[in-house]
Amino acid sequence: MPQRLWTPVLALAALLIAAGASEARPRGLPDFTDLVKRNGPAVVNISTTQKVRRRHPALPPGMEIPDLEGTPFGEWLKRFFGEEGQEFQARSLGSGFVISPDGYILTNYHVIKGADRIIVRLSDRRELDAKVVGKDERTDIALLKVESDRPLPTVRIGSSADLEVGEWVLAIGSPFGFDHSATAGIVSAKGRSLPSENYVPFIQTDVAINPGNSGGPLFNMDGEVVGINSQIYSRTGGYMGLSFAIPIDIAMEVVEQLRTKGKVTRGWLGVLIQDVDRDLAESFGLDRPEGALIAKVLPDSPAAKAGLRVGDIIVEYDGHPVPDSGSLPPLVGRTPVGKRVKVRIVRNGRPRTVTVRVGELPEDGGAAGTAGRYEDTRLGVVVEALDEPARKELGVEGGVRVVRVTGAPAREAGLRRGDVILMIDNRQVEDLDGYRRIVRHLQGGRSVPVLVQRGGGPMFLAVRVPEGK
Repeated sequence: MPQRLWTPVLALAALLIAAGASEARPRGLPDFTDLVKRNGPAVVNISTTQKVRRRHPALPPGMEIPDLEGTPFGEWLKRFFGEEGQEFQARSLGSGFVISPDGYILTNYHVIKGADRIIVRLSDRRELDAKVVGKDERTDIALLKVESDRPLPTVRIGSSADLEVGEWVLAIGSPFGFDHSATAGIVSAKGRSLPSENYVPFIQTDVAINPGNSGGPLFNMDGEVVGINSQIYSRTGGYMGLSFAIPIDIAMEVVEQLRTKGKVTRGWLGVLIQDVDRDLAESFGLDRPEGALIAKVLPDSPAAKAGLRVGDIIVEYDGHPVPDSGSLPPLVGRTPVGKRVKVRIVRNGRPRTVTVRVGELPEDGGAAGTAGRYEDTRLGVVVEALDEPARKELGVEGGVRVVRVTGAPAREAGLRRGDVILMIDNRQVEDLDGYRRIVRHLQGGRSVPVLVQRGGGPMFLAVRVPEGK
């Protein structure tokens, strides 16, 4: 081909390559600098102090620390372990953020749980004592108040309902005490249900969250708070790519109730539910697995009065679809007490609608969870029922199994995952309902004997019951 003909061909090829490169060029990563500058001053560091009575580590059954008083080994034991019963100051760190210029601050309940003193450190290095206006353990929310001689910088509250999976988000907090650390990531999922939390549909992100980030804000790209960083999934105690935040819509509903009533009330149906897998869906006449299968209806509950039955599958609640059992408790919990709602169910393979007047969730949680599992926030354990094959295998006639240790009373007593609780305060634990009844009536402020089976053998542990109910 002559040279003069090659020239336009090469020019056209160059244009096509340039256009292709322009289309293939990746978009730039988001710039968070302005967002951090605008909102950083409203994020605070929260430190707490708590008086704790020293306890010696739990020893295996049949073993005890020998009396070595007056010997060199006795002095060494005191220096190493401290004297049992001696009080010392335990400290913890967390984060929070200012939601009003007059000093209202939002954080996690677990950040300030059991604290004797709460100190809020502002971005200008001032330290102010905070008081607890209200707290809600079920959603892990605490509302604090500080007094300042001038208005405080605040965050802008957004809407977690508008979040999309894949959207960029930013966290500001104090991981390991490093104030005003910013980390970014994306929304990994929405509406996550965690075993220990029935009333919070968590936002899952891959934002790096570590101890000390708890209670800090999660921002969208518009600089609005869309969540409160609350939990991580970790096998090491540090960040592993799975972080969970409380949706701000739920948090602000809790704040409103704490401000106006000093406590939080929740809707209640009075049912135990479980997921529907493929086999159950086929057996109940469903085209696909969906809904929340009712495994138990409590007597005199709103569900019982409305005519709901064991075997009914709830597929829609008050106009909201119920894709699985984990999505139902948050919907019910957010419903105003006394409201009449329409519940669409599948019964004997046929759809029907039932109207339920929602009741108020009892203090002990009622039947607020999946069938066969109960979170005991008083002693600090999640326990599950034992079916007949499990009882035969373990060689027990009753009892419940510890799924998770969540609180100080159980942890300090030495309870472990897998322990089977057979007896509490000299009363036999027959099943899950029996466990609830016993724990509900325990007198606070004293230690009670708890008989557990561990590794094929029984042993007693002493659990100190916290004050209150």
